[in-house]
Amino acid sequence: MQQLKKRTNNNAPRTQTNNNNTQRTQTRAERKKIELAIANAKKDVDRSTSAQSSIPYLAMYPDGVCRVKEKLYSKTVEFYDVSYLLASQEEQTAVFEGLCDLYNYFDPSISVQETFINHIGSKATQSKLFDIPSADDDLEELREELRTILKTAHSKGNNGLVRQKYLTFAIEADNLKTARSRLGRIEIDILNLLRQIGAPSRALNGKQRLSVMHKIFHMGTQEKLNFDWNALPSSGLSTKDFIAPSSFYFGDGRTFRVGDKIGATSFLQIIAPELSDRILADYLEVDSNVIVNMHIQSIDQAKAVKMVKRKITDIDGMKINEVRPDRVMCEAV
Repeated sequence: MQQLKKRTNNNAPRTQTNNNNTQRTQTRAERKKIELAIANAKKDVDRSTSAQSSIPYLAMYPDGVCRVKEKLYSKTVEFYDVSYLLASQEEQTAVFEGLCDLYNYFDPSISVQETFINHIGSKATQSKLFDIPSADDDLEELREELRTILKTAHSKGNNGLVRQKYLTFAIEADNLKTARSRLGRIEIDILNLLRQIGAPSRALNGKQRLSVMHKIFHMGTQEKLNFDWNALPSSGLSTKDFIAPSSFYFGDGRTFRVGDKIGATSFLQIIAPELSDRILADYLEVDSNVIVNMHIQSIDQAKAVKMVKRKITDIDGMKINEVRPDRVMCEAV
């Protein structure tokens, strides 16, 4: 267990302050001693040295392509709600079939993750919802009544909760050029499939993806991402330096700390003959900062058949193990 703190740029000139509060430059011998101590510390401890190093990607590019691993690249699409629960049975069936087409589109070479983020919106953003400008006419009384209605409805509603939905897809490629070409084709197909079910969507560029990660690492705060691609070469920083929290701490069990916020992670595996279409909606109705990730991976048909057969064998074995104690008890009697 360790706390990973955010790395800072320590390339400033080395100076020391004496008792007279005047600064002097370190001597070469002093610098050598410090450098030797740092080198020895690095040899003795094999661990990640910063919060940035624990963020699992290698590079983010302005067009939205992210190099996750050496040969793994990804892109992200943001999509919005579809009127499903209040729709007619025929409309719900059409949406469901459209989702089936979307999921069936992904072959085993495409890894997919759906991310659903609930976060409390900023007070400044919320106040703009009720900012109905006044005018020098006879309708000011109606405007004030509308402001009151909106504020009352907001106080009884979701407490300013903002819900955002993302679909991230990744492929393996030998180089960035090949990855960009294929990811672009997949992106167009996904946007068309989402449009067919009536879900507005858009592809995220690099800065927008960094903004989403910054929001996750600073959940519960109103801190905004201050980032400019042109600042990277001159500053010597990476994109991770702009989005990383002050520290990560991974403690016992399922709890963790990001900066000064404490959270918990749960893994859910559902084994059931059928699932309700409200299962995800129930999770997202939690009135709090919540992130739900769904990982989707298509399996080759031959591998899927083998997996199903193994599961059947495991279930049969469980049945036998459940019966054996009763059989032994009967024989003993």
